[in-house]
Amino acid sequence: MSRPPAGAAVPAMPSDGPPAARGSAIARPSVGAPLEEQVWPATATLDDDGVLRLGGLRVDELADRFGTPTFLLDEDDFRARARAWRAGFPDGDVYYAGKAFLCRAVARWVAQEGLSLDVCTGGELAVAASVGFPPERLLFHGNNKSVEELSRAVAHGVGRIVLDSFVEIDRLAGIARAAGIRQRVLIRVTPGVEAHTHEYIATGQEDQKFGFSLASGAATAAVGQVLGAADALELVGLHAHIGSQIFDTAGFGLAAHRMVGLLVTVRDEHGVELPELDLGGGLGIAYTGEDAPLAVEEVADRLHTIVGKECAGAGLAVPRLAVEPGRAMVGPTTVTLYRVGTVKELPGLRTYVSVDGGMSDNIRTALYDARYTARLVSRPGSAEHHVVTLVGRHCESGDVVAHDVPLPADVAPGDLVAVPATGAYHRSMASNYNHVGRPPVVAVRAGAARVIVRRETEDDLLRLDVDDVDDVDGAAGEGSKPGEAGR
Repeated sequence: MSRPPAGAAVPAMPSDGPPAARGSAIARPSVGAPLEEQVWPATATLDDDGVLRLGGLRVDELADRFGTPTFLLDEDDFRARARAWRAGFPDGDVYYAGKAFLCRAVARWVAQEGLSLDVCTGGELAVAASVGFPPERLLFHGNNKSVEELSRAVAHGVGRIVLDSFVEIDRLAGIARAAGIRQRVLIRVTPGVEAHTHEYIATGQEDQKFGFSLASGAATAAVGQVLGAADALELVGLHAHIGSQIFDTAGFGLAAHRMVGLLVTVRDEHGVELPELDLGGGLGIAYTGEDAPLAVEEVADRLHTIVGKECAGAGLAVPRLAVEPGRAMVGPTTVTLYRVGTVKELPGLRTYVSVDGGMSDNIRTALYDARYTARLVSRPGSAEHHVVTLVGRHCESGDVVAHDVPLPADVAPGDLVAVPATGAYHRSMASNYNHVGRPPVVAVRAGAARVIVRRETEDDLLRLDVDDVDDVDGAAGEGSKPGEAGR
């Protein structure tokens, strides 16, 4: 099965759409049904017996080897997407947004492909430092960075720190001064752009926690405060991020227009032309066949054109552009492999197919009402399909993995089901709800597989649990016997 290069424009596959009655039978081909090109990883193919291959490996064999649930990450797809972004901004900076998914292997891939890395906590910085990621290629985000985190960033030589509040400007200036350095910084600006996305992941509008408001004048005031601390802080540019899972560049265009306007204000009021403009990330990906994401090349061309035109009109030199793809780079590269545990039919209502994971490895469905597709990947299945609700194993009615997905009518316990487009904000937002260990991440490439994040065990969970049976203050409680506390 041939596939286009990662990031190339591909016509969206027509969506099957949910039928009128949930749980109703619909006839569809099984083995021959194609994999939607933009939804599944680049190396995903189907064998003649209906088994999915990823990186040249059969998922039934991977399940036997690594267990389920498991995140399977297509390393070649990730690297190809990284190269596409690098090619789209050859004279700029591409910061992989580590919050989407970060581990030491991924940090190494990012470095090897010539990209920079965006971190937003001390923990993410620690991952980068542990693999010797070039500190000058690090960007440190966050709306409430602690003194300790800022001190670590300065001491580590982080290339850029994005300032998010007036408190942080003073805080970082003091830390840099004490360290005897001049820290390079960007100012995060709220441009007042309403991105067409879920309210929880829209970050460009006025009423939200990030950045300095452009409309209120706070952004202009922040520029003045940073320039006033020029002995400790070097203002190199502005930053904006309007949201996530965005499918057009109109919002980016409006944000660029307003950011260039602020660059003009900085020039006119302070006599300084800032050399950098970071337009953030947020490009959407295809979770289902109904989604039609933009190609990287198209996004890069539009952003360069927009900024170039705005700067020409304002008489400004075109700043060095930066972008921060996270979801757009890692999201499509990964599938979550589950094993079916139970099938429960509720006549006239719906069919529930329960798998061995759930909201502990995919909180997005419960949090954002996110939509996914799913597929039986261990055998052909019957030609007749039922639209089912794919649910997890947790003690919550809202523990839904995917709504209204067509699976073969003969789906049964023991079958393997795969959910694609799970590389971003799945393992990184995973939890131990119900004391369930988080799944491993297995990288597949050219017929080889290796664990890059191991599966959590019960020993891992218990290692953090402090047993108070030997509490010297007798906190186990009056009348309790040794070993009873906390039962």
